[in-house]
Amino acid sequence: MKTLLKLIGIIILLVIVYAVVAMLAFSKDYHYEKSIVINAPKEKVWQYAGSLKGYNMWDPFSKEIKNVKITYSGEGNKMGDSYHWKGDDSEGEQSIIETVPNEKLATQLHFIKPFEGNAKSNIVLAPEGNGTKVTWMIDNELNAMMKIMKPMMDGNMDKMFGQGLDDLKKLSEK
Repeated sequence: MKTLLKLIGIIILLVIVYAVVAMLAFSKDYHYEKSIVINAPKEKVWQYAGSLKGYNMWDPFSKEIKNVKITYSGEGNKMGDSYHWKGDDSEGEQSIIETVPNEKLATQLHFIKPFEGNAKSNIVLAPEGNGTKVTWMIDNELNAMMKIMKPMMDGNMDKMFGQGLDDLKKLSEK
């Protein structure tokens, strides 16, 4: 019994040490990006990557939200256009802050639920061989709790960005 209590105590101590180290060592600035090469011209990829309505055809995050309802403001492809999403446990807005046709879509994300926060996202298209390289990026600031969860965030972002880019590839290569 004493051995079990010692083991539990050591585990708790290690968790506390990790949390303190994570809060002190990890930067508050978070950047994640992932790329894919799509066998289609930029103009075709842009149909799905250059507007909010096109984005929502392959966005893996909105697919995870139960009972999601999306409301658009504007056509979804011009500066200032936005959409608002609301689901069982998630709510937020995404607005276009920069667009360069066939090259870049930059958006501002405002998360309302389950936590308040802001992030910037960029989708950049560049020619690569006979296809198009798509790089999807996100930048935001991590609070103390998010710093602790950073390794899990990286894994989740890798999974979700990979799924989204794979779906974009399938749509664009049809």
